[in-house]
Amino acid sequence: MSVWRSWFPGFVVAIVLMTMVAADASHLKENARKHRVVYQLDDAGLDKAKFVLGNIRDDVAGVGGWQNVESLELVVFGPALKSFVQGSMDAALKQTLETLQGQGMTFGACGNTMKNFSITTEQLPAKSLVLPQGGVVRIMELQELGYIYLRP
Repeated sequence: MSVWRSWFPGFVVAIVLMTMVAADASHLKENARKHRVVYQLDDAGLDKAKFVLGNIRDDVAGVGGWQNVESLELVVFGPALKSFVQGSMDAALKQTLETLQGQGMTFGACGNTMKNFSITTEQLPAKSLVLPQGGVVRIMELQELGYIYLRP
């Protein structure tokens, strides 16, 4: 009976640790559902724009890479869209955006904001998706399709 008492607590701890490790890695399983995510950015400022793109990079890395992402869209509206106007766009921000777009991220620009700030399609980054219905409507539509909504 004393042998049982001496190794049983260690056995329980080992089982708990194995369960925790399996749970932590569950998002990396080959048959796991791929993620569909929509990010919102409406706060003005270069630091905020860089922060959100950094969050997106971290998100993709955290789920094991783009092979585990079905769809990821950044919807930009309000004062935040000014940070993405070509000609005045920060070089590092532009590079990060282009890299993410090249990997599979969609950059959505609110059509209402474009009208309000007189931003033309030509002033937007390459491969931008103009959202004539508006950014908030696009977010609503994606949520209705089961996308996870994030607003860092």
